[in-house]
Amino acid sequence: MKVKTILVSQPEPKVENSPYFEIEQKYKVKIDFRPFIHVEGVPAKDVRQQKIDLNNFTAVILTSRNSVDHFFRVAEEMRYKVPETLKYFCQSEAIAFYLQKYVVYRKRKIYVGQKDFADLAPLIKKYKDEKFLLSASDQLNAEVPTILGELKVDWTPGTFYRTVMSDLSDLADVKYDVLAFFSPTGIKSLFMNFPDFSQDNTRIAVFGTTTQKEALDHDLRVDIMAPSPEAPSMTMALEKYIQKVNK
Repeated sequence: MKVKTILVSQPEPKVENSPYFEIEQKYKVKIDFRPFIHVEGVPAKDVRQQKIDLNNFTAVILTSRNSVDHFFRVAEEMRYKVPETLKYFCQSEAIAFYLQKYVVYRKRKIYVGQKDFADLAPLIKKYKDEKFLLSASDQLNAEVPTILGELKVDWTPGTFYRTVMSDLSDLADVKYDVLAFFSPTGIKSLFMNFPDFSQDNTRIAVFGTTTQKEALDHDLRVDIMAPSPEAPSMTMALEKYIQKVNK
Protein backbone atom coordinates (compact mmCIF):
# COMPACT_ATOMS: atom_id res chain seq x y z
CA MET A 1 0.00 0.00 0.00
CA LYS A 2 1.20 3.49 -0.87
CA VAL A 3 2.14 5.98 1.81
CA LYS A 4 0.23 9.25 1.70
CA THR A 5 0.23 10.36 5.34
CA ILE A 6 2.85 10.14 8.11
CA LEU A 7 2.63 11.12 11.77
CA VAL A 8 6.00 11.82 13.42
CA SER A 9 5.79 11.61 17.21
CA GLN A 10 8.14 14.56 17.74
CA PRO A 11 7.87 18.37 17.58
CA GLU A 12 7.93 19.94 14.13
CA PRO A 13 11.50 20.81 13.06
CA LYS A 14 12.29 24.52 13.31
CA VAL A 15 14.74 24.50 10.41
CA GLU A 16 13.42 25.15 6.92
CA ASN A 17 15.66 22.57 5.25
CA SER A 18 14.55 19.60 7.37
CA PRO A 19 14.70 16.28 5.46
CA TYR A 20 11.05 15.75 6.49
CA PHE A 21 9.98 18.74 4.41
CA GLU A 22 12.07 17.50 1.50
CA ILE A 23 10.29 14.13 1.67
CA GLU A 24 6.91 15.92 1.67
CA GLN A 25 7.74 17.85 -1.47
CA LYS A 26 9.59 15.09 -3.30
CA TYR A 27 7.02 12.31 -2.75
CA LYS A 28 3.84 14.40 -2.32
CA VAL A 29 3.10 12.93 1.13
CA LYS A 30 1.59 14.75 4.11
CA ILE A 31 3.72 14.71 7.28
CA ASP A 32 2.26 15.86 10.59
CA PHE A 33 4.23 16.31 13.81
CA ARG A 34 2.84 15.66 17.26
CA PRO A 35 4.93 14.89 20.38
CA PHE A 36 3.62 11.76 22.10
CA ILE A 37 5.71 12.60 25.16
CA HIS A 38 6.96 15.80 26.78
CA VAL A 39 9.34 16.82 29.54
CA GLU A 40 8.29 18.34 32.87
CA GLY A 41 10.72 19.79 35.38
CA VAL A 42 11.02 18.30 38.87
CA PRO A 43 10.51 21.08 41.46
CA ALA A 44 13.53 22.04 43.58
CA LYS A 45 11.83 20.80 46.76
CA ASP A 46 11.54 17.33 45.21
CA VAL A 47 15.20 17.47 44.18
CA ARG A 48 16.11 18.29 47.79
CA GLN A 49 14.17 15.19 48.88
CA GLN A 50 16.67 13.22 46.78
CA LYS A 51 19.26 14.47 49.32
CA ILE A 52 20.95 16.64 46.70
CA ASP A 53 22.81 19.76 47.80
CA LEU A 54 24.35 21.50 44.79
CA ASN A 55 27.11 22.89 47.00
CA ASN A 56 28.52 19.37 47.38
CA PHE A 57 29.50 18.93 43.73
CA THR A 58 32.52 20.09 41.77
CA ALA A 59 31.38 18.81 38.36
CA VAL A 60 28.12 18.22 36.49
CA ILE A 61 27.50 15.66 33.74
CA LEU A 62 25.15 16.81 30.98
CA THR A 63 23.75 14.29 28.48
CA SER A 64 21.12 16.39 26.65
CA ARG A 65 19.78 19.91 26.22
CA ASN A 66 17.08 19.05 28.74
CA SER A 67 19.73 18.14 31.31
CA VAL A 68 21.33 21.56 30.76
CA ASP A 69 18.05 23.50 31.01
CA HIS A 70 16.86 21.71 34.12
CA PHE A 71 20.20 21.85 35.95
CA PHE A 72 20.21 25.63 35.68
CA ARG A 73 16.48 25.84 36.45
CA VAL A 74 16.94 23.85 39.67
CA ALA A 75 20.02 25.93 40.55
CA GLU A 76 17.94 29.10 40.19
CA GLU A 77 15.04 27.67 42.21
CA MET A 78 17.50 26.70 44.96
CA ARG A 79 19.10 30.17 44.79
CA TYR A 80 22.40 28.45 44.14
CA LYS A 81 24.99 30.67 42.49
CA VAL A 82 26.80 28.41 40.05
CA PRO A 83 30.55 28.91 40.71
CA GLU A 84 32.99 29.59 37.90
CA THR A 85 35.06 26.65 39.16
CA LEU A 86 32.32 24.10 38.36
CA LYS A 87 33.41 21.64 35.66
CA TYR A 88 30.99 20.65 32.88
CA PHE A 89 31.20 17.25 31.19
CA CYS A 90 29.06 17.33 28.03
CA GLN A 91 28.19 14.18 26.10
CA SER A 92 28.49 15.91 22.70
CA GLU A 93 29.59 19.11 21.01
CA ALA A 94 25.95 20.08 20.43
CA ILE A 95 25.28 19.95 24.18
CA ALA A 96 28.46 21.91 24.95
CA PHE A 97 27.43 24.53 22.39
CA TYR A 98 23.97 24.75 23.97
CA LEU A 99 25.64 25.34 27.35
CA GLN A 100 26.58 28.80 26.09
CA LYS A 101 22.96 29.79 26.72
CA TYR A 102 23.87 29.82 30.42
CA VAL A 103 27.63 30.29 30.81
CA VAL A 104 30.48 32.27 29.25
CA TYR A 105 32.70 29.68 27.58
CA ARG A 106 36.08 31.26 28.18
CA LYS A 107 35.45 31.44 31.92
CA ARG A 108 34.43 27.81 32.33
CA LYS A 109 36.02 24.36 32.36
CA ILE A 110 34.11 22.37 29.76
CA TYR A 111 34.97 18.82 28.65
CA VAL A 112 33.28 17.40 25.58
CA GLY A 113 32.61 13.86 24.37
CA GLN A 114 32.05 12.95 20.74
CA LYS A 115 28.56 11.46 20.64
CA ASP A 116 27.84 8.50 22.92
CA PHE A 117 28.17 8.51 26.69
CA ALA A 118 30.99 5.97 26.46
CA ASP A 119 33.05 8.61 24.60
CA LEU A 120 32.89 10.80 27.71
CA ALA A 121 34.22 8.07 30.03
CA PRO A 122 37.97 8.72 29.49
CA LEU A 123 37.49 12.42 30.33
CA ILE A 124 35.56 11.62 33.48
CA LYS A 125 38.20 9.06 34.50
CA LYS A 126 40.91 11.67 34.02
CA TYR A 127 39.20 13.82 36.67
CA LYS A 128 38.20 10.95 38.95
CA ASP A 129 38.72 13.00 42.14
CA GLU A 130 35.81 15.32 41.30
CA LYS A 131 32.39 14.97 42.91
CA PHE A 132 30.07 14.48 39.94
CA LEU A 133 26.37 15.34 39.69
CA LEU A 134 24.42 13.73 36.85
CA SER A 135 21.55 15.99 35.73
CA ALA A 136 19.12 13.38 34.42
CA SER A 137 15.54 12.38 33.73
CA ASP A 138 13.51 9.67 35.45
CA GLN A 139 14.26 7.47 32.41
CA LEU A 140 18.01 7.23 32.54
CA ASN A 141 19.79 5.34 29.78
CA ALA A 142 20.92 2.06 31.40
CA GLU A 143 24.50 2.37 30.11
CA VAL A 144 25.12 5.62 32.02
CA PRO A 145 25.11 4.24 35.59
CA THR A 146 26.93 1.12 34.36
CA ILE A 147 29.78 3.15 32.87
CA LEU A 148 30.01 5.51 35.85
CA GLY A 149 30.05 2.53 38.20
CA GLU A 150 32.89 0.92 36.25
CA LEU A 151 34.88 4.16 36.44
CA LYS A 152 34.62 4.04 40.27
CA VAL A 153 34.10 7.80 40.52
CA ASP A 154 32.12 9.69 43.16
CA TRP A 155 28.85 10.45 41.36
CA THR A 156 25.24 11.13 42.29
CA PRO A 157 22.24 10.86 39.96
CA GLY A 158 19.75 13.71 40.20
CA THR A 159 16.26 13.39 38.69
CA PHE A 160 15.77 16.98 37.51
CA TYR A 161 13.04 16.30 34.94
CA ARG A 162 10.54 13.64 33.95
CA THR A 163 9.32 12.25 30.65
CA VAL A 164 5.52 12.41 30.63
CA MET A 165 3.00 10.97 28.19
CA SER A 166 1.04 13.61 26.29
CA ASP A 167 -2.75 13.83 25.92
CA LEU A 168 -3.51 12.75 22.35
CA SER A 169 -7.31 12.54 22.60
CA ASP A 170 -7.76 14.93 19.67
CA LEU A 171 -6.16 12.31 17.38
CA ALA A 172 -8.83 9.71 18.17
CA ASP A 173 -10.42 9.74 14.71
CA VAL A 174 -7.27 10.46 12.73
CA LYS A 175 -5.68 7.68 10.68
CA TYR A 176 -2.15 7.73 9.25
CA ASP A 177 -0.39 5.37 6.87
CA VAL A 178 2.80 5.54 8.97
CA LEU A 179 3.42 6.28 12.65
CA ALA A 180 7.06 7.08 13.52
CA PHE A 181 8.35 6.48 17.06
CA PHE A 182 11.67 7.38 18.68
CA SER A 183 11.41 5.98 22.23
CA PRO A 184 9.71 3.18 24.17
CA THR A 185 7.71 5.85 26.04
CA GLY A 186 6.24 7.03 22.73
CA ILE A 187 4.85 3.52 22.15
CA LYS A 188 3.50 3.43 25.72
CA SER A 189 1.86 6.81 25.15
CA LEU A 190 0.08 5.45 22.06
CA PHE A 191 -1.51 2.66 24.10
CA MET A 192 -2.20 4.84 27.15
CA ASN A 193 -4.15 7.24 24.91
CA PHE A 194 -5.68 4.55 22.69
CA PRO A 195 -5.90 1.24 24.61
CA ASP A 196 -7.83 -0.36 21.75
CA PHE A 197 -5.39 0.71 19.04
CA SER A 198 -5.45 -1.75 16.14
CA GLN A 199 -2.56 -1.55 13.70
CA ASP A 200 -4.35 -2.97 10.64
CA ASN A 201 -2.68 -1.36 7.58
CA THR A 202 -0.81 1.30 9.57
CA ARG A 203 2.94 0.97 9.13
CA ILE A 204 5.07 1.42 12.28
CA ALA A 205 8.48 3.06 12.00
CA VAL A 206 10.84 2.88 14.99
CA PHE A 207 14.21 4.36 15.87
CA GLY A 208 16.45 2.23 18.07
CA THR A 209 16.32 -1.31 19.38
CA THR A 210 14.65 -0.37 22.68
CA THR A 211 11.80 1.30 20.76
CA GLN A 212 11.58 -1.75 18.51
CA LYS A 213 11.35 -4.06 21.54
CA GLU A 214 8.56 -1.96 23.08
CA ALA A 215 6.63 -2.08 19.80
CA LEU A 216 7.01 -5.87 19.56
CA ASP A 217 6.02 -6.25 23.23
CA HIS A 218 2.76 -4.49 22.30
CA ASP A 219 2.27 -6.92 19.39
CA LEU A 220 2.93 -4.25 16.78
CA ARG A 221 4.38 -5.11 13.41
CA VAL A 222 7.52 -3.04 12.77
CA ASP A 223 7.69 -2.17 9.06
CA ILE A 224 10.41 0.51 9.08
CA MET A 225 13.54 0.30 11.22
CA ALA A 226 16.29 2.85 11.88
CA PRO A 227 19.15 3.24 12.30
CA SER A 228 20.63 0.74 9.88
CA PRO A 229 23.77 0.76 7.71
CA GLU A 230 21.65 1.83 4.73
CA ALA A 231 19.49 4.29 6.69
CA PRO A 232 21.23 5.85 9.72
CA SER A 233 18.36 8.31 10.29
CA MET A 234 14.57 8.03 10.52
CA THR A 235 14.11 10.30 7.48
CA MET A 236 16.37 8.09 5.37
CA ALA A 237 14.50 4.96 6.49
CA LEU A 238 11.15 6.59 5.66
CA GLU A 239 12.39 7.71 2.26
CA LYS A 240 13.69 4.24 1.37
CA TYR A 241 10.34 2.72 2.34
CA ILE A 242 8.32 5.30 0.38
CA GLN A 243 10.51 4.76 -2.69
CA LYS A 244 9.70 1.04 -2.48
CA VAL A 245 5.93 1.17 -1.93
CA ASN A 246 4.95 4.34 -3.83
CA LYS A 247 6.16 3.18 -7.24
